[in-house]
Amino acid sequence: MRRVVITGTGFYSPIGDNMADLRSSLEQMKSGIRFMNEWSGVNGLDARIAGVVPVSDFSEIPRAYRRTMDRVAMMCALSLKRAVAQSGLDVSQISAHKTGISFGSAMGGLETLFEYAEDVSHNSGFGRQNATAFLRFMSHTVAANLAVMFGVIGRNIPTSSACTASSQAIGAGYESIKYGMSDVMLVGGGEGLHYVEAGIFDSMGATAIGFNDNAQSASRPFDISRSGLIVSEGSGALVLEEYEYAKARGAVILGEIVGYATGCDGSHITLPSERGMEQVMRDALADAKLNPEDIGYINAHATATPKGDIFESIAVHHVFGHNTPISSIKGYTGHMFGGGGAFESIVSLMALNESFLPANKNLETIDPACAPLDYIRSHRETKVKAVMNNNFAFGGINTSIIIKKI
Repeated sequence: MRRVVITGTGFYSPIGDNMADLRSSLEQMKSGIRFMNEWSGVNGLDARIAGVVPVSDFSEIPRAYRRTMDRVAMMCALSLKRAVAQSGLDVSQISAHKTGISFGSAMGGLETLFEYAEDVSHNSGFGRQNATAFLRFMSHTVAANLAVMFGVIGRNIPTSSACTASSQAIGAGYESIKYGMSDVMLVGGGEGLHYVEAGIFDSMGATAIGFNDNAQSASRPFDISRSGLIVSEGSGALVLEEYEYAKARGAVILGEIVGYATGCDGSHITLPSERGMEQVMRDALADAKLNPEDIGYINAHATATPKGDIFESIAVHHVFGHNTPISSIKGYTGHMFGGGGAFESIVSLMALNESFLPANKNLETIDPACAPLDYIRSHRETKVKAVMNNNFAFGGINTSIIIKKI
């Protein structure tokens, strides 16, 4: 069993694309959710707000790679470029046989997919279609494109499991190093943004409605007035290395992944299970050989859906009781789906290294149906030794990641 450490991170989010801006946005309780004027012509759409990454220039990616990338792959590519730069790995180390990659997204290249489908439908055929379109929207577009751009020849493990896509990618990388298949794994995930996403969750009754004129207050995890999630885009990347490998090359170690678990409810396609969520947290603790009281902060999945937040809080209470500080970042960013697990793991790493536990945004009145937990109401500067990041997805797919200081 080998130790797995983090030596680099990078991300694009609605509240910043570097640690300084991220910390500042959290401290100021700034939201990255805004009204989408771009969706004004879409009929029947109730939720017209979303979390948006304010970046449109991807020219630093060479055109040879960019031509087969949708926006989600480009955000992930730049996130990974930053993570690799921070790690200090060189080209020969990235292209080594025991360096692999694991990246995921829920939907692949959304923008390209729907442009393609609309064009084919409108023109009743394929005569005008670009040959690279499929490469931009295929479900493993992120993992495939990044492997080519960075010259990875080791393992390639794409993940596509909705809200747990990038947390399962982190877990796959962790296990690949832990059990000796890799020395280095480039991991993470992302999600693009399209009005179809908002429409899908609208039709399921899962989006926050009634906040189109007050986007900053729309996403309200654990609050009694929450009415659903807000769709958003973003990406996150981490460089994972075997501890001795990183140590031998003099890398700066940001933290150690000591526990990971993934499991399945096996009970309902959309309704979460307290039992399944509780079990995955217990399994992660067992993998880390830690007790519940060793965890100083929990980054909750909490998407602000009426039932999801309640079931999650009850599962956390079963494992931790009421004393472990907990917050959800989705009040600031909305739900980044395939990018959420990686980005929220980076936020958890920030909490660990900067002794900064972010507050739940828009938590004014805790829903009495939620279990009695230590919901963070205002930011705390508290030193912690280990943090847990949880993500839960449709299909009853659950993940829990534990990161600890060296």
